[in-house]
Amino acid sequence: MATMSSVLTDDSSLSRLDRALLRVESALNLASGVVIFALVGLAIYNVLARKLLNAPVPGYVDWTEQFMAVFAFLGLAYVQREGGHIRMDLVVGKLRGRLLWLFEWLSVVFMLIVTTALIYGTWFHFDRSFDWGAPNFSTDSSIDISLPLWPAKLAVPVALSILWLRLALQIWAYGRGLRRGGDRIVAVPLPEDPAEQANKEAATVAGAD
Repeated sequence: MATMSSVLTDDSSLSRLDRALLRVESALNLASGVVIFALVGLAIYNVLARKLLNAPVPGYVDWTEQFMAVFAFLGLAYVQREGGHIRMDLVVGKLRGRLLWLFEWLSVVFMLIVTTALIYGTWFHFDRSFDWGAPNFSTDSSIDISLPLWPAKLAVPVALSILWLRLALQIWAYGRGLRRGGDRIVAVPLPEDPAEQANKEAATVAGAD
């Protein structure tokens, strides 16, 4: 786990599951970064090939659409684990103890419900485009060079399923915080004030230098 993370760990079953799931989330997040890097490389090559050789990448828009669908979702669970999503903390940031865990628990339950519905919808969206007997296993393809769309469509419910597991673990963690009280629990990102966030960002930049 990254040293700059605000997620605490211990020897409990909850924390061990959290760290095991983090390995999967980190791998998916790394894959997302590789896809972004590949897309940047493809864009550079496309510009240079168009300018210098008058030979742009065939189906560049099709490839870009497939890449975007992948990297936009693969890192969702990792960001949720680290508390990196956009949220309004004007009220929640002032809460402490059981009241804080109650509000966090309710918000994660709501996210779990929404994620469950999204998994259901995106899986059937993938299922409609996948056919074992069809060429490239696909009944749906891109407009320009006929790329099969099912791999990108499959990435969405897979990524959402990992997010579902992360949310379920966080519901467990916040529920345990409700029972035990206190301001520090494991397996969830702890609230940070702006000064703490700024210090971590500065330390990250310094480490990169």
